[in-house]
Amino acid sequence: MKKRFMFIRCFMLVMLITVFAACASTSKQEGAGEYVDDSVITTKVKSLLAADDFLKSFAISVETYKGTVQLSGFVDSQKAVDKAGQIARSVQGVKSVRNDLNVK
Repeated sequence: MKKRFMFIRCFMLVMLITVFAACASTSKQEGAGEYVDDSVITTKVKSLLAADDFLKSFAISVETYKGTVQLSGFVDSQKAVDKAGQIARSVQGVKSVRNDLNVK
């Protein structure tokens, strides 16, 4: 009987460790919490860009991975590039901004 309980305890411990390891992030894959955080950052940046009178007419793509925001698309001036980068940096949780906007 003791061996059975010992086996069940060990099995439960192994399962618990497996669950935590599966939810952890790796260098190439986000964990569940990071994915949610990145989605929130992306949404905030997109809404701020859409709310800005100067930038709302441009199709700016926003992607976030582990706190790094990537902006891509075409704008008509360097001022628009700089302003979009500034807006992205202002969002809480952004670690860095990769500004790949191109001036037409």
